[in-house]
This record gives sequence, structure tokens and C-alpha cells, in this order.
Amino acid sequence: MDRSERFHKIIRLLKQRRVVSRDAFLEALQVSRATFKRDLEYLRDRMDAPIAWDAEAGGYRLRSDDGAHQNYELPGLWLNAGEIYALLAMEQLLEGLQPGLLGPHVRPLRDRIRRLIEVGEHSAEEVGARIRVLEVGNRPVEPECFQVLASAVLSRKRLRIRHYSRVRDQTTERTVSPQRLVHYRDNWYLDAWCHERQALRTFSADAVVDAEMLERSAREISAARLDRHLGSGFGIFSGTRTETAVLQFSPDRARWVARETWHPEQDGQFQLDGSYLLKVPYSDPRELVMDILKYGPDVEVLAPEPLARMVSERLAEARARYDARGGS
Repeated sequence: MDRSERFHKIIRLLKQRRVVSRDAFLEALQVSRATFKRDLEYLRDRMDAPIAWDAEAGGYRLRSDDGAHQNYELPGLWLNAGEIYALLAMEQLLEGLQPGLLGPHVRPLRDRIRRLIEVGEHSAEEVGARIRVLEVGNRPVEPECFQVLASAVLSRKRLRIRHYSRVRDQTTERTVSPQRLVHYRDNWYLDAWCHERQALRTFSADAVVDAEMLERSAREISAARLDRHLGSGFGIFSGTRTETAVLQFSPDRARWVARETWHPEQDGQFQLDGSYLLKVPYSDPRELVMDILKYGPDVEVLAPEPLARMVSERLAEARARYDARGGS
């Protein structure tokens, strides 16, 4: 058996029996004493295995005096998709962290995460090279601005921000009561009560060009109201008034879309012809339109009519651009 199998057998034997002698290990593993010693050292040093020698019992056992080691499991081989994504994403985020006050605290955390990522004989470097977590569409946020936003959210203080609107191509100054920071599709957003508009608004953190935390306490909005206003519709463009988009995907594209999560309350069903009918609640259609357009001819908006018309108009505009280029 290879080393990864030996590691699992060692832990399994220790869990099955209260104490396991050295000879019992050597017989079960069919290795030399030197190899067994190296395996134990690796498990203890690199995988944080709580294996102790019990001189009185004449064998090895799993320590039970440390709460952190209860129900110990080997890192690596059984990681599911969510776990390996979380570990690699954390390692990647910590790798890109700028030098600062957290440095001494982050280093042990990074070392621990790297040990968890390691799979048997495969180093964290090899795992990272073979399993990639790629960020697409990430818009960097100025560290100074983000620190002010995060501090205000946690301190429950109001903010004065200068925010650039890409839609209107202008910068406005707002006084807001920050409610929460949201990481969505690789970007950060600030949910806040806007005192100028007297309404809840969502601001792209990367579009905040300046931020100042004020002494005045932030207005508190209940979590239920936040979720009702900002969590009911599709994506980041949400609101209290929602409609339901009815989208029909071609049989070829259906095999992909049927596995996708567009919204927690979506409803999808395969049709007799192999197409896929997806119903998605939304409030502001802008982000939904962008997602629909990326499927091109493989999707049709069946309802509501205003959404279908908006998608049709955008497709017509795109077609006009190409027609104009072809005629020149």
C-alpha cells in the first residue's frame, strides 16, 4: 500500500482499538520500523495527528485530553468540492494580504490551512498547482476605503461616501447608515440606508472613491427588512417588488442550466422536448438581463413581456452594431 493508504489505516486502527502496539502496526502495514517511524512523525508534525505513546499500556493511542483533537480526521483525501474550494480560497486570500497588523496572526493560520490542503504525499504547492480557484470579474477595492467601510459596519457608525455611478458616469456624495458588507460574484457591496434618498441602497465597494466614518450612530434596519428588500430579487439588484422571469433554455443548454443556482427560490423543470423551464424572482432586471444575454440563442424569455422586450432590444442593438460593421 502507498503512504496515503498507510496513513488512513493507522488512524483507522487507532480509532477501532483503544491502544495499538508497534508490532500490531507493523504487521497490519507490512512496513519496516523505520518506515513506520517516519509515517508517525509525518502524521504528528504535518497533519497534527494527536498520536501519543502510552508506556503503561505498551502501545499508541489517540489523545483525548485535547478538545481540539476530538473526532480527529486526516486532512486532504476526503475533502469535498465545498471544502477544497474554501481552503484554497482562504489560502489564496491570505497569500494576497498586504503586510499589516495581522501578519503575525495570519502566518500560523496560513500554515494550518496549508497542512489541511496537503493530500497524502502531495504538498500544498502541488495541490494548489493542480486544483485552481480563479477569480473572474473581480474589481479591486482601495484598501483604505474598505477598511473604513468595514469599521463603520462593525462600529455601527454613519458614513460619508463619494460614490461613482457607472450608469450615470458621475460621482455623488451620500451620507449612509451601513448595514452589512456582501461578497457576491467575486466583488464587495455595501448595503446601507441612504439618508439623502431615504431608502435602502446597495453600493459597489470598488466604486466608493472616498469614505469617512462619522461620529453619529448608524440607523438600524432589521435583518428581516434587509432580507425582504435586498434579498428577495435576483442578484445584487434586488428590492421589495419582485416579478418572476420565465426562461426556456434549449435542450443542449438545459443540461448545464439545470445544475445551476440562479436564486434560492427558483423553480426549474425539464420539458418533454428536453428544454428546461426556469422561473426566477427578480426586482431590478439589469443583472438578470446580462445573465440572459450570455446564453444568446439558447434561451427565450417567455414572461414577463417587459423583460422579454428589454432582452430583445439589447439583442437588436448588438445585431445593429455588427450589421453596421459589415456594411462599412
